[in-house]
Amino acid sequence: MVSTPGGHDPIGPGQSGPDPKARAGLNRRQIIALVLAVVLVAAVAVSALIFTRPTANVAAPAPTASDTATATPTPTPSETPPPPPAPVAPPPPEPIAELPAAPMNVLVIGSDSRANAREQEAHTAATGESQDHRSDVLMVVHVPADRHNLYIISIMRDLWVEIPGYGGSKVNAALEIGGIDLTARTVESLLGIHVDHTLMLDFNGFRGLTDGLGGIDVNVPFPFQSTHDTGHVFSGGVNHLDGQAALEFSRERYAFSDGDYQRVQNQRIMLRAILAKLTAGGALNDVNAVRSLVGFAACCLTVDRGFDPVQVAILAHSLRNLDVNAIGTMTLPTAGTGFAAGQSVVFPDYGGINAVGAALRDGSIGQYAVP
Repeated sequence: MVSTPGGHDPIGPGQSGPDPKARAGLNRRQIIALVLAVVLVAAVAVSALIFTRPTANVAAPAPTASDTATATPTPTPSETPPPPPAPVAPPPPEPIAELPAAPMNVLVIGSDSRANAREQEAHTAATGESQDHRSDVLMVVHVPADRHNLYIISIMRDLWVEIPGYGGSKVNAALEIGGIDLTARTVESLLGIHVDHTLMLDFNGFRGLTDGLGGIDVNVPFPFQSTHDTGHVFSGGVNHLDGQAALEFSRERYAFSDGDYQRVQNQRIMLRAILAKLTAGGALNDVNAVRSLVGFAACCLTVDRGFDPVQVAILAHSLRNLDVNAIGTMTLPTAGTGFAAGQSVVFPDYGGINAVGAALRDGSIGQYAVP
C-alpha cells in the first residue's frame, strides 16, 4: 500500500464514518448550532412547498348553512325590476249626517198582498183606485230625540175607526182604499199625532228581508203550530226562523185563544228580534255597513216619498246606541170585540187612546209602553 507523505491513509472499504477521535472533537455549542440549522432548513422547505403549490390543489372551506341561504347572485342594474308603486289608501267613508235632536213617529205597515205591494201602492197613488191588500201589521214606532230607545205601539187590524173622507171601517181597510197616505192620515187622526215617515213590507218582501239577514232568532213565548202554509211548529224559547217561518209566526192568530191580541204581541217580538239582529256587535256604527244594509233593504221596503235611502241610512245610523232590551211596547187600548156593519170588529177605547196620543206628543209614552 502506498501512503501519502505527511497525511493519513484514505478510507478504504469497510470503513463507514469519521474517525471516532474527530467525532469526539465536536463541542456542545457546535451540536446546538447544527440542530438549529437543520430545523431552519426544514421550515424554509415546508413554506416554499405551501406557497408555491397550485391554487387548484388547495381545498376551499365548506360553505355553512347561512352562507347557502344568503348566497344569491348580485343582479346587474339591467336585471333589477322597478319598485312597485305604493298602494293608494282608500278614502275614508263619507260620514252620515246626524238627525236633528227631535222625536219622530214612524208608521210600520205590513201588507197582506200576495202580489207586489209596492206596485199596488204606486197604482193607487197615481190613479186613486183601490187595490186588493190590507194592513196585516200596523205599528207606530216612536223614536225619542236621544235615539237610545224605541216605543212600539200596535194597532189591532180590526179596530173600528173613522177613515178620513170615507167613514167608519176597520183600520186595515185604509191601505186598500187609499194606500199608504190614507193609512197614515187615519192613524194621525186616531192618535192626534204627526206621522213623520212610513215603511211598508209585503209577504214576499218580509221573507226576502229575513232570509237576507241570515234568519232571525225569535224568543217564542209558548209552543204552537201555525195554521198557515207549511204548518210550522214553534217550540217555546229561542227559535231560529227563516223567512217563511218568520212570516207564519207573525201572521198566526187562529192557534191562540185570544186571537189577534196574541198576534200583535208576536209581531212586536219579531220587530224587536229584527232590531237586535241589525244592532248586534255595533253594526250600525260602521258607516259602510249601514249604507250596505240600506241598499239591501231597498229591494223589500216601500217608503214614503220623503224617506229616500239617504234618510233611511241617517235614521238607522242614529239608532247605533239603541238598547234593544229597553224597547217599550204596548197595544193601543181597546174596549172589547163585537160587530159593526156586519163585520167582526174590535172597538176602540177612546179614553185610553187619547191618553196614549198625549203621551206621544209630550214624550211621556214610557209610562204606557214598557219593556
